[in-house]
Amino acid sequence: MSLPARICPDCAADTEGFGRRDFLKTASVAAAAVTAAPLWAQAADTTKNSPPETAVKLLYESLTPEQKAKICHEWDYVHPRMGLLRTRVSNNWHINDIEINTDFYTKEQKQLIRDVFEGCINPDWHERVYKQLEDDAGGYGNHQNIAIFGKPGEGKFELVMTGRHLTLRCDGNSAEHVAFGGPIFYGHDPLGTFNETKDHPQNVYWPQALEANKVFEMLDGKQRKLALVAKRPREQDSGFRTPGSEYPGIPISELSSDQKAQVQKTLDMLLDHYRKSDQEEALTCIKAQGGLDKCSLAFYQDGDIGNDGVWDCWRLEGPAFVWYFRGEPHVHVWVNVASDPSVKLNA
Repeated sequence: MSLPARICPDCAADTEGFGRRDFLKTASVAAAAVTAAPLWAQAADTTKNSPPETAVKLLYESLTPEQKAKICHEWDYVHPRMGLLRTRVSNNWHINDIEINTDFYTKEQKQLIRDVFEGCINPDWHERVYKQLEDDAGGYGNHQNIAIFGKPGEGKFELVMTGRHLTLRCDGNSAEHVAFGGPIFYGHDPLGTFNETKDHPQNVYWPQALEANKVFEMLDGKQRKLALVAKRPREQDSGFRTPGSEYPGIPISELSSDQKAQVQKTLDMLLDHYRKSDQEEALTCIKAQGGLDKCSLAFYQDGDIGNDGVWDCWRLEGPAFVWYFRGEPHVHVWVNVASDPSVKLNA
C-alpha cells in the first residue's frame, strides 16, 4: 500500500526572491566585461590553506565594476521586498539571479567561490554536502547564488550563498552577536519525491536526528511526557522568544548527568557540519546565555513518519539558540544562534 503524498509547500522557490532562470540575460551582458586573470588562479591556490574570508577578499578585488554592480551591496542594504537582505534566510531562495556556474564569473572567480564554500564546511562533510547539492540542485553551482555585503579589507563584510536547501554565510566575525554570520539553513531531499520513508534512506542529515532520539530513549515515563509536544511550529518560526519565556519540551536542567552528556553529544554532531571557528563561536554564544542548562529539547508527535516513535521533528532551543530539525516530509533544518536574544530573524 503506497503512502499518501506529503506535500512540502515550503520547498517551492521563494516567491519573494529572484527567478532562478532569469539569470541568462544578466550573465550574457556581464560576461563581455569579464576577462581571465591568471593572477587570480594563483591567488585561488593560496586560499586552500587560508580562512575562507581570504578567498572572499580576493574574489571581491577581482570583480569588475559591472560585476560588483550586480552582486555587491552596502552592509545594511534593504531589499524592497525581502528587507535587510544580508540577514535573510529561507529553505529555497536566490539572493540574486546570477548562478555560480555561468559565464558571469571567470574560472578563477568560480574557484575562489568554491574555496569559500568548502572553507565554511568541515572537510569531513564535503562529500556529504556535495551529494546533497547533487540530489537537490543537480550539483554544486547550478542553482546557487552569492552576494557580498560591505567591502572586504575595509571593514565589515559578509558573503552569503543561497539556493535550494542552502543558506550559508562567511563573515569573518563582522556580524555582531551571532554565530555563523547569521541564521543559516540546510536540508536534503535525496529521492527527489518530497516524501521520505521513516528511515530516511540516503539522507545525509538523518544521523543527526537519530543522535537526538537517543536522548529520548534515555528518558523515563515522566520525562517523556514533558519532552513530547503534540504540534510542531511552522518551520520558519526560528526566531528567539521574549526573554523569560518558557520553551516547549523538557528543560535540559532537569536531565541526569548521562542524559545531559547525550544532549551535548547531539549538539557536537550538529556543529560538526561546519568549520572549527564557527563551531567555537556557536559554543561561545550558548555559554553566554547560560549553556545547555538554559535550553529545552522538544520532540514533536506531529510529523512522525510511520508512527514509529522515532521522532522526525525536534527542536533544541534556548534564550538565543534555535536548532530546529523538521524531518517531515523530508529534512529541513533551521539554525539561529546568537549571544543576544534581541537579534531579530529575517525569514
